[in-house]
Amino acid sequence: MFLDNGVAEWILAISLFFVFSSVHAAGAPPAPVPKTGQTTLYGAGDDGALQKGLAWATPRFSDMGDGTVRDTLTSLIWMKNANCWGDMAWLSALAKVAGLNGGTETCSGYTGNQTDWRLPSIKELRSLIDYGHFKPALSAGYPFSGVQTNYYWSGSTVASGTSGAWVVSLDNGYVNDSDKTYSFYVWPVRGGP
Repeated sequence: MFLDNGVAEWILAISLFFVFSSVHAAGAPPAPVPKTGQTTLYGAGDDGALQKGLAWATPRFSDMGDGTVRDTLTSLIWMKNANCWGDMAWLSALAKVAGLNGGTETCSGYTGNQTDWRLPSIKELRSLIDYGHFKPALSAGYPFSGVQTNYYWSGSTVASGTSGAWVVSLDNGYVNDSDKTYSFYVWPVRGGP
């Protein structure tokens, strides 16, 4: 029995799809998601008991000596002073960071001259959070100064309402969206993939 070329090509395409799908699924490792930092057991099988995820480097943060701190887990470079300019609206935060890059703004303790500072993405900002700590929700022994236990702006706009941006509370790691006219803190970052 012979198949017409269209049917034979269709069967071959379906067969190859299943072969490649099963090979990819079987050989793909899980994405490396970092641990949350929570180590206290609150219930059998919870995060404190299982502590799943990619282990954090020790030490987690490295002071670069120029007013910046390198996160050894993400390779991001954060401003050491987590409160360069106080709280402000989102557009003002973007302008301050642009001024830092242009040399018209500075941050106490910063002696570098990098020109690629930006507001962190929501995922980058959340990557700092240690869910085993609060007030602030950062790992013990962090080298940052000026950390506020309040919300910090991300550079990520809320897709469902573009008048808002995502914020993270350094009090407890809470993530929320907020209108861009509200005033929150600014923590510049640079680097990343």
